[in-house]
Amino acid sequence: MEQIKLTQFSHGAGCGCKVAPSVLEEILKNTGEHLASANLLVGNETKDDAAVYDMGNGTALISTVDFFTPIVNDPFNYGRIAAANALSDVYAMGGKPFLAIAILGFPVEKIPAEIAQQIIAGGKEVCAKAGVTIAGGHTIDSPEPFFGLSVNGIVAINNLKKNSTAQEGDVLFLTKPLGTGILTTALKRELISGDEIEEAVEQMATLNTFGSILGECDFVHALTDVTGFGLIGHLIEMCDGANISAEINYSAVPLMKGVKELAAKFIYADNTMRNWKSYEGKVQGINGESLLTLCDPQTSGGLLIAVSKRGEGDFRQLAKENGFMLETIGYFTERKSHSIYLQ
Repeated sequence: MEQIKLTQFSHGAGCGCKVAPSVLEEILKNTGEHLASANLLVGNETKDDAAVYDMGNGTALISTVDFFTPIVNDPFNYGRIAAANALSDVYAMGGKPFLAIAILGFPVEKIPAEIAQQIIAGGKEVCAKAGVTIAGGHTIDSPEPFFGLSVNGIVAINNLKKNSTAQEGDVLFLTKPLGTGILTTALKRELISGDEIEEAVEQMATLNTFGSILGECDFVHALTDVTGFGLIGHLIEMCDGANISAEINYSAVPLMKGVKELAAKFIYADNTMRNWKSYEGKVQGINGESLLTLCDPQTSGGLLIAVSKRGEGDFRQLAKENGFMLETIGYFTERKSHSIYLQ
């Protein structure tokens, strides 16, 4: 079992196996009207992290699903990462997850069942840390392994955070460094060892529980997490949803150890260029390293937070109290010809 490398069974890696944004838009075209409901507070109109439904008592149900093919070779860590990634969607809405259903695809004739056991055990460990019950699930025999969760969470409606409500003048913060796509691609190609991605593994398996705390803060105007569409893609969703633009100071964007060196060797995930092709008309000033890192598909990435300028001091203090030493990576401006400008 120790010689089995899970990443060799998947064509993609983590959220890098997502369908490209432009392809997804084409898929969703002309699929018919959705059932209208006055209780639906957040649907897919602004490409937010989860659906939100008003329960009628001042609280709302958050519902999401996320799964992907292996991003690391160790099955227990793969399960941890996949679970943290799925739970993140609830935290990114300012809520708290409480219930999950597991989703598992597995090539039963190729990989021992013990590997699947370890994947699920890793998912259960992370869910236990979050206080979330995995109440069941669904499995299929699949040529490629995949694992994830369907998650339900809850949020006070007054605490609900969206990706489309940033305001001109807000400052931007990011809670995790970038580079998981580049590092795990290097691992899959056997260009680096498992030891060299330990930082990335722990970052990906770390819960974004800070999001539920931010839900209670009026100075946080908008919130999302950075996953398969890269920082650029998810920031464009924030900008376009609020009809504003963003200025990014690239030198302030945190990167994981080894990412710059790998990017200099043009090692990147396949979905990096697919992301860029979807967004190149909306970004000005990106090139070379910044293209590879900012379009890098992240798995279980950090929270991207829009904070009012007036509340920046309070936010920094709150972040420090929760173990974060964060610096601004940019700010929002009035709407211009492009969504994002890199400095």
